[in-house]
Amino acid sequence: MISIKEIDHKEFELCFELDANTICLWTRRQWESEFNKKGVKVVGILIGNKIIGIYVVHTIIDEAQINYFSIKKGFRRKGYGSYLMNYLLKQCEKLNIQKLLLEVSETNLIAEVFYSKFNFLTVGRRKNYYKDGSDAVLKEKIFIK
Repeated sequence: MISIKEIDHKEFELCFELDANTICLWTRRQWESEFNKKGVKVVGILIGNKIIGIYVVHTIIDEAQINYFSIKKGFRRKGYGSYLMNYLLKQCEKLNIQKLLLEVSETNLIAEVFYSKFNFLTVGRRKNYYKDGSDAVLKEKIFIK
């Protein structure tokens, strides 16, 4: 059974492990600190009691930034990412978010296609942003009321 729940700070180690086995974006310390930031929610998609995907979103007034979004290898391209993104978008609508932002590596073409399915538009670029020298592509989704 698929479910979605907010991840408790006590479960940060599970987030770190999922990240370490997917996109390796954050250190253990960075994961730990995310849970202590005001306005940050960590949400997971589960099959049974097993976390297979996570997003981290930071909300300030009427804007939100996706700081992390990943589905565990072996569960990708099966609709779980779309399920989780649809949940996030519904939460944004409930909170009257006007703009949802994210950044993605220019080399991550699969993610670019994924985000375009949800009408995220490219609005900018950060040159040489990632460790490998690739640019960060800045994307946003505007919620029309």
